[in-house]
Parts: sequence; C-alpha cells; structure tokens
Amino acid sequence: MSHLAVPKTYKLYIGGKFPRSESGRVYEILGASGEFLANAAQASRKDARDAVVAARAAVSGWSKATGYNRGQVLYRIAELLEGRRAQFVDEIVQAEGVSTAAAGEQVDEAIDRWIWYAGWADKYVQVAGNANAVSGPYFNISVPEPTGVVAIVAPQSTSLVGFVSAVAPALVAGNTVVVIASERLPLSAISLAEVLATSDVPGGVVNILTGSPAEIAPWLASHADVNALDLVGAGALDWVQLQIDAAETLKRVFPPEQGADAAAPSLARIVGFTETKTVWHTKSMI
Repeated sequence: MSHLAVPKTYKLYIGGKFPRSESGRVYEILGASGEFLANAAQASRKDARDAVVAARAAVSGWSKATGYNRGQVLYRIAELLEGRRAQFVDEIVQAEGVSTAAAGEQVDEAIDRWIWYAGWADKYVQVAGNANAVSGPYFNISVPEPTGVVAIVAPQSTSLVGFVSAVAPALVAGNTVVVIASERLPLSAISLAEVLATSDVPGGVVNILTGSPAEIAPWLASHADVNALDLVGAGALDWVQLQIDAAETLKRVFPPEQGADAAAPSLARIVGFTETKTVWHTKSMI
C-alpha cells in the first residue's frame, strides 16, 4: 500500500514560537528540478514588527548572560545540528540539486562555524577591549558591549552555511536578531528554527522570517527599534536605499558581500555589532 505524501506548510519563527504570517500568505518552495517541496509563510510588515518586538524583549536577558554561557548555548546548537545532519543534507540536496557529498560538506561547515563562534564568546572582549594609556591618576578601560537588535538579510545563494555565518557572530556579542532567510532556499533556515526551539536559545533571541527580502527589508531598515543592519545577502536589492533608510535612525550597517563564502568567519563580524563603553576610575592614592 503506497503512502500518501503530506505537503508541509512551514511557519515563521518569532519569539520562540511558530506563528503563521498575519497576512495568511504562503509561497511554494521548489526543488532544483522545479518539483514542489513545501509551502513557506510569506512574512509581512506586521510580522517584521512582531519579530522586532520579540527581539527587543530578549535583549536584556541574552546580553546579560556571561560570555561563557552564550558559548555553551551556541555549542549546543552545533550538537543538535550534528544530530539532525541527515535531515539537513537531504533538504540541501533537494533544494540546491547538489550531490550528497557537497550537501554534507555544507552542513559540516555550518556546524564548524557554530563551534568556532562559540569558542570566541568568552574571549572576544579580551581582544577587542583594552586598557588605555592616560596621563593622570586614572584607570581608563574600554569594553565592547552588544548593539542590541540586529536585522539581517541572509545570503540568498546557500541553504544553510550562509545563514549560520550571518547569524552566529551577532549572537556571540549578546545581540538578538531578526533574519530574513533565503527566499529561494529557506528550508534549512526553517529546520534550523526547529533546532533553536529545542536548544537552550531563549525565545526571541533569534527570529526567522521567510518570504521576499525586497518586501521585508525596507521595514526593518527604517524601524526605529532596530539598532543595526547586516545587508550581507542584499546584493540584489536596492541596498543603497536601505542604507539611506537606516541612516534616519543612525543604524550601523554592514554592506552586501559577494562570493561563495559571504560572511566568512571573522572577529570583525563579532566586533562589528558592538559598542565600546569606556570607564574612568581613579587610582587609589594610598
């Protein structure tokens, strides 16, 4: 007896929950050969606003966690992703039309990047911060602190590794994120949301929207409660206008990146979404 296939309709990931788009819209996810794979929610302006609200509510708790604790949480994501490796490989093969070996390499690279960034969580402050030389009986110390809510347009040409590469460094520093997944290849991002929901990541720290970046990104760029904007995957959009929109609320902006390894692992991507706090303290005269 043949089994009847059950078409899936995936939802958004906002505030640790999986809501439908308030617009009720969905779009078809097609495989590399044009076959139907699933339906995905098509996020709206209202969904983007809800995601920002959830991200803002999560900033306090996530940013106050110790670097060591954030590193443990990121490492836990890698552990769970390793446990579901076969699922992610299968999804990438279907979506991108690559070989099983190539898909496996992408999943392995994504796992490695979670671990790489987890290792930096309790170390980047020592590298990016410093004790400044001053003249007088004072200590002058600079320490990086999280920017807050970071909106991200994920790389659009890869299913998983580009998404992880854009999201992980923002989390290391204690930021929360609202990320627009690849419009054509959203399956891995949606499945990663299920990993996040069953890991130790607090609700609202990562919020994932699927749909059209051209529709959603302008609302995030101009949103007054978004503190920074990563346009790594926005090369096909009017990203200059997005920068102009972001400037209205003094956001820090990362420009689009081209190439197969956009958002490659780097300390600069961690420090890029931090603010430096400088503290003066008098030296004891005793």
